[in-house]
Amino acid sequence: MKVVHLQYHSESAGKQALRLHQAFLDNGIESTVLSLYGEQSHENRVSALGRKARIVSTVDSKLQNYLVRKSDKQLGLFSYPILGTDVSAHQYVVEADVIYIHWVLFGFLNISNLRKLAQLNKPIVFFMHDMWTITGGCHYSFDCERYSAGCGFCPLLSSNKKNDMSSALFRKKMKLFAAYSNLFFVTPSKWLYECAKQSLLTKDKPLFLIPNLVDNRIFKSFDSHIAKDLLDLDRNEIVIAFGAVSVGSPYKGWSYLQKALDILRTRAVAEDITVLIFGSGYNKEIADSIPFKTKFMGYMKDDYSMNLIYNAADVFVAPSLAETFGLVVLEALSCGTAVVAFDVGGIPDLIMHKENGYLAKYKDPEDLAEGIEFCIREDIKGRMLPEFEPALTVGKHVELFNHIKLDDNSYAYGDIATAEIS
Repeated sequence: MKVVHLQYHSESAGKQALRLHQAFLDNGIESTVLSLYGEQSHENRVSALGRKARIVSTVDSKLQNYLVRKSDKQLGLFSYPILGTDVSAHQYVVEADVIYIHWVLFGFLNISNLRKLAQLNKPIVFFMHDMWTITGGCHYSFDCERYSAGCGFCPLLSSNKKNDMSSALFRKKMKLFAAYSNLFFVTPSKWLYECAKQSLLTKDKPLFLIPNLVDNRIFKSFDSHIAKDLLDLDRNEIVIAFGAVSVGSPYKGWSYLQKALDILRTRAVAEDITVLIFGSGYNKEIADSIPFKTKFMGYMKDDYSMNLIYNAADVFVAPSLAETFGLVVLEALSCGTAVVAFDVGGIPDLIMHKENGYLAKYKDPEDLAEGIEFCIREDIKGRMLPEFEPALTVGKHVELFNHIKLDDNSYAYGDIATAEIS
């Protein structure tokens, strides 16, 4: 079996595609990664497109910004792909038996490019890292459920029209998905799986539940005192960690954590607390709003540095308002660090309340503060639940391959059309 992973960037948020690729290689599955941006390592079968494709992406980004100029930024991203690059003749794609579509927006692939891939008549697996595949363009719908009826009247676009940009993109996706029987859809969480079952786009398509994975050879527990020493932190201090690719993202809930920290300041939680933050977007306003000592680590590019941060933390807080899976949650738990997070999206799959962390009431900073205090007071230790062991996750992908059967260029879905691979 030869697999190619298509992913906008092979670093940062694209690490999941890269990790799955490496796990496949480790388990004897031939795998390659083709990205728009990122590293080029032919030894590890990872490649990025050239300058022309990146110029196309830059132009598309400008078009996207113009299209969504009146959107409600508090509701996050909306993507309507216009430009893209045809990769159907790329060596990695031609050699592959199965094509994994990860996150391919921002000018990497458009609907026409996806159609050309489908026309190759190879199994195509859409691995959903957010809701975009099942909506008319938003990456998270929050309270909106219009994707179950074709979108339109899009709150993110502040639209009062049925036939708006969201419904137009929805129709394009519907036409694409309906035209080909070689399309398969994977969600990493139970929550997104249920959303996909409700979407008019995917409710009748082959849909599978397979979680994301972390390499527990890297993300593992070691002496927290050593981790604190390496980060120049006091061994006796309580360290509360928080991080995101963008600290100020509307999805990551920083304002709720800031309020929870203010609440903790009024309580005798611990004599010394340091807030450890990683990611981009940290600024003086955020620094001044934190009532404790703060150490900002900046943007972290490698897993070993992340492992160090998780092990130095006594509690990791993930106050996300929208979360498909919660990869940083799984990473922290794998390092033995308790996680406090809102009970939303895919996070409840990972946290057993008051056992390896704390599930706080959604958008409730009081309960978020209570969770942090509880984990500190009770010395709660994190642990990755056994169902997320990497070997099991890879095994589920192998089961997915076995469900995809090729017979005279026509595809069947195994014995069942919609299933949780378990």
